[in-house]
Amino acid sequence: MTDKLIIFDTTLRDGEQSPGASMTKEEKVRIAKALERMRVDVIEAGFPIASIGDFEAVQAVAAAVKDSRICGLARALDADIDRAGEALKPANASRIHTFIATSPIHMKMKLRMEPEQVIENAVKAVKRARQYTDDVEFSPEDAGRSDPQFLCRVLEAVIDAGASTLNIPDTVGYNLPHQFGDLIKMLRNTIPNADKAIFSVHCHNDLGLAVANSLSAVINGARQVECTINGLGERAGNAALEEVVMAVRTRQDVFPCDTNIDTTQIVTASRLVSGITGFAVQPNKAIVGVNAFAHESGIHQDGVLKSRETYEIMRAEDVGWHTNRMVLGKHSGRNAFRTRLQELGIELESEAELNAAFTRFKELADKKHEVFDEDLQALISDTIDVENERIRLVSLKVCSETGETPVASVTLAFDDDEVHIEMSGSGPVDAVYKAIESMVQSHTELQLYSVNNITSGTDAQGEVNVRLEKCGRIVSGQGADTDIVIASAKAYINALNKMLLPAERAHPQV
Repeated sequence: MTDKLIIFDTTLRDGEQSPGASMTKEEKVRIAKALERMRVDVIEAGFPIASIGDFEAVQAVAAAVKDSRICGLARALDADIDRAGEALKPANASRIHTFIATSPIHMKMKLRMEPEQVIENAVKAVKRARQYTDDVEFSPEDAGRSDPQFLCRVLEAVIDAGASTLNIPDTVGYNLPHQFGDLIKMLRNTIPNADKAIFSVHCHNDLGLAVANSLSAVINGARQVECTINGLGERAGNAALEEVVMAVRTRQDVFPCDTNIDTTQIVTASRLVSGITGFAVQPNKAIVGVNAFAHESGIHQDGVLKSRETYEIMRAEDVGWHTNRMVLGKHSGRNAFRTRLQELGIELESEAELNAAFTRFKELADKKHEVFDEDLQALISDTIDVENERIRLVSLKVCSETGETPVASVTLAFDDDEVHIEMSGSGPVDAVYKAIESMVQSHTELQLYSVNNITSGTDAQGEVNVRLEKCGRIVSGQGADTDIVIASAKAYINALNKMLLPAERAHPQV
């Protein structure tokens, strides 16, 4: 019988730690619902003690998701564990994931603890977490650089204390696949009570080996993989969920296990996460890149036409590229609009939100002939991302003429006050941004400006992503419109609104 490989998604926690990838509570819930539709086993919703916003987001995800287990991260501290337990109360099924560092460098330089103190704290944390849930996961941070014998002692002790999942993180992406696989095998064979817990892995991609290390661990007995959509995560990222799942599914001749993932939801989830975070997916990205199933070579095209298996080891349809899309237009009614949103897993909280979204849909449908699923996702992001809007775009006019300096006339609303200004620039977008900055006086630095088409065709919406930095803090903003200049203004204002929100939060590392 094939074993089950548990998929633990940490897009909402570790993925959010990518600079500029912070998500609102509403955005986290949207992504969590997409993960639930994909049949992800465990969703790590956040780090509840990091901030009030993180706590409320974990609580909201716990209340919204019914089929996946919801997990909260906590350091091996009483306050962290109590906060996680409180945030997870609404969940149908919950898990507390607690961790403490075990490598010599971390124990000495960061924790200032002796090894025996680390074991004592680990055991105490697991026992406290068990007061809130019978599903407790323990991680020895920086396990990849820890002394193997000490690692065995810690893990044996936390199993006895009640941990049912042992997660072995390659925190800094240091390990090579054969080393990491051997480590998992050694732990499973050496720890006396290893059979009482599921072994998990959490690999970082600093050397581009996160997926390879994860798969090596699975071959050597790990039965849970911690991963993220698009490989999003701290520094170079985490193991990409889509790559782990499809490698195991495609190579059943090698892997003695499989996941419960509905792979047809992968592309939809990828696009949703990319749109919300502003982190574009590279065209040649495995599984979800736009070129993943494209063939330009004449030899390849000829082979695929004769038999798909000549150059394709999996079907594009199996990961969601065919997408069962209903195309909407200006004659589509509220019922068709509402039904398609429900099919996409988008649930608006009130009739007022639905009315606002439908009004924007009609405006968009007047501008372009066909409205696709990708357009709807972008439209909903624009509609529901207004809760914390202190700055709003009221009007925008740009004059750009050959041989003349472009001029932008912009009106913004600050809370209830309107401000208007005209500015010139080297191009229409430059003029608009100078006008906005002259009114807002944010003193931020524009680190990234990128434009992508959401769908094909000259009437397609343009999606603009910007990244702003101020005093070491980085935020991203997104905007979409059939007019690229308006989309650019929306993205810049979206980022400025995020910059105005409080940002006092902690970032853990596992």
